[in-house]
Amino acid sequence: QLVESGGGSVQAGDSLRLSCEISGDPYGSQCVAWFRQAPGKEREAVADIHDERTNSYADNVRGRFTISRDNAKNILYLQMNSLKPEDTAMYYCAARRSPLPPSDYFSPSSYTYWGQGTQVTVS
Repeated sequence: QLVESGGGSVQAGDSLRLSCEISGDPYGSQCVAWFRQAPGKEREAVADIHDERTNSYADNVRGRFTISRDNAKNILYLQMNSLKPEDTAMYYCAARRSPLPPSDYFSPSSYTYWGQGTQVTVS
């Protein structure tokens, strides 16, 4: 299972670090990612790690967000700096055990396992 934590309500310009504990079936997944979904909008990719060490970022978070993975602790992180009101959303971690082609890294339908989400509100 995937269990997110670390969300909250912050001011613009603040930072937050989200965590996603990975256990059970998703353990050892080759592709892990963070997605977010704002009310009335489609779920969008934020960042992913594929090939266990290669990161990709959405254009609107690149340079502000950093995705990382602690394999020893089985935790996926998302460090979010310089937060903006438009970053307000429910944030989800996702995982897939098998590799993905690059074209599918940011597709929600590519991922098998999902967490329940953690809310981030930026005002």
